[in-house]
Amino acid sequence: MADPFSFELVSPERLLLSEQVLSVVVPGAEGDFTVLKDHAPFMATLKPGCVIVTQVGGGVQKFFVRGGFADVNGAGLTILAEQAIPTESLDPETFALEIRNAEEDVADARDDAERTVAQTKLQQLQDIREALGH
Repeated sequence: MADPFSFELVSPERLLLSEQVLSVVVPGAEGDFTVLKDHAPFMATLKPGCVIVTQVGGGVQKFFVRGGFADVNGAGLTILAEQAIPTESLDPETFALEIRNAEEDVADARDDAERTVAQTKLQQLQDIREALGH
C-alpha cells in the first residue's frame, strides 16, 4: 500500500481539497502523470482534464480542472487551477442544456467581442465534456 502525502487543490474561488492522500492522477499538458509519496520534485502546466485523487480510506474523488499548474516538492503536491469543479456537482442533463445555450449564444452574437466571449464559454464547456467522457 502506498504511503500518504500532502495534497492541496486550489482554485481562484477557494481551497477545494487539503488532505493526506495516497495518489493523484494529474492531467499534465505533456501527458497525464501520477504522483505518489516521495515523487521527484517538478512543476507542470495543466491541460483540461480530470484530477483523480485516491484518499487514504480508499475513496476516490474527481475534479475537472482547466488551466493552471502542478507543483510537486518535498512537502507534497499542490495544484493551482484556473478552474476546478468537483465532477459529482456536474449534472449531465443540466450540463447538456448549458452547452446548447452556449452554442445558441455563439450563433446569436451581434459582434466579434460578443462572439469571442460566447466561443470561450462554449470551448470551456466542451473541454469539461471531453474530460469527463460525456
